Amino acid sequence: MSDLPRKAVTRTAKLAALPLGFAGRATWGLGKRIVGESAELVGRELQQRTADQMFKVLGELKGGAMKFGQALSVFESALPEEVAGPYRAALTKLQEAAPPMPTRTVHAVLAERLGEDWRELFAEFDDKPSAAASIGQVHRAVWQDGRAVAVKVQYPGAGEALLSDLTQLSRFARLLGPLVPGMDIKPLITELKDRVSEELDYGLEAQAQRAHAEEFADDPDVVVPDVVHQCDQVLVTEWIDGIPLSEIIADGTEEQRDRAGQLLARFLFSGPARTGLLHADPHPGNFRLLPGGPDDEEEWRLGVLDFGTVDRLPGGLPTPIGESLRMTLDSDAEGVYELLRREGFVKESIELDPDAVLDYLLPIIEPAEVDAFAFSRGWMRSQAARVADPRSPAYQLGKQLNLPPAYLLIHRVTLSTIGVLCQLGATVRLREELEEWLPGFVPEEEAPQESAAEA
Repeated sequence: MSDLPRKAVTRTAKLAALPLGFAGRATWGLGKRIVGESAELVGRELQQRTADQMFKVLGELKGGAMKFGQALSVFESALPEEVAGPYRAALTKLQEAAPPMPTRTVHAVLAERLGEDWRELFAEFDDKPSAAASIGQVHRAVWQDGRAVAVKVQYPGAGEALLSDLTQLSRFARLLGPLVPGMDIKPLITELKDRVSEELDYGLEAQAQRAHAEEFADDPDVVVPDVVHQCDQVLVTEWIDGIPLSEIIADGTEEQRDRAGQLLARFLFSGPARTGLLHADPHPGNFRLLPGGPDDEEEWRLGVLDFGTVDRLPGGLPTPIGESLRMTLDSDAEGVYELLRREGFVKESIELDPDAVLDYLLPIIEPAEVDAFAFSRGWMRSQAARVADPRSPAYQLGKQLNLPPAYLLIHRVTLSTIGVLCQLGATVRLREELEEWLPGFVPEEEAPQESAAEA
């Protein structure tokens, strides 16, 4: 018996109650205004009640509802500050925790998948979960050989719940749109649905994690725990300690924020070049900041978790991304426009002004113009407001641009990562990472040539 609310009618009723709840609280707020309370006080209380209900429902349902909430949480920095305050705490709760499933259900899954004598595989097993996410929860344990391990157990019925929730959420995507100014919610939900089968397949996740663990085994900056054991609905990996990025966002020092931001950017851009895979779920719950390194005990390293969602890029990130970014920085309006048209960002049936396209792109790529850029919620809000205001030229031009399917996941991962960098308030040498890892960003005549020995 699943501990997720599996019946479609039950889950649909809970999700459908969200828009009704929004309307009910608006009526409640009007009543408070009539009896004389200030608009500011009522508005703040209304926002808090809305956030509490929305993310309580998403967290309780787990499945696709929580996956959607986690995807939204990295864009919290795009919200206006007067709205972001009440929402921030509720959003970040989804990055690290969700209501756990009962111990009896965990034991039943382990017995079914690992065998009735599953306890013999472990020297110790903690029944209390250390983390709970959208499709599974993690228990700390000690493997039979003495290694500390993380045991990820998939919720029974997780696939059914994921698809049911995301289908229902797509029906009122327009209502949810204002949560993140400048972002079209419906394609996000569609893309999440497309990834469901991959994320449920712990075999694919194990392959992706093993590939990263092997590649980053001796890396001084990035730590990827190796896979210890895998079967249907259960994934056992090496345990890593560290400070969750959500805690760094809330209470980290400037040094920790900057280091976490630099390493996050480095991992995002170096991963595809080194493994042919893009980690496609960059919310803060999937990263840890670890003290100490192989050569420097005082240096922080980045621990990376959860490889359930990846984009397979055998040749690394597409070269046109680097080329278009470089040409934009060079103010080559015609070159950028022709490349965007060739790649399908501008449909053949549409004619745009190349200079207007350049003006649209320049503010977005500002972090790549300088040696070090200070990401902030203020900068993110200004970008969101610019592309979300129907009166602005940027809004009108943005509606005419097209996002080809091949770039959809890359686009979301990049936006999500920028959202996390803004939450961190990190100063990052982004240009340095682009020059090192992004194909096409450095012209071929300037790119360092391999020596004969390296070749």
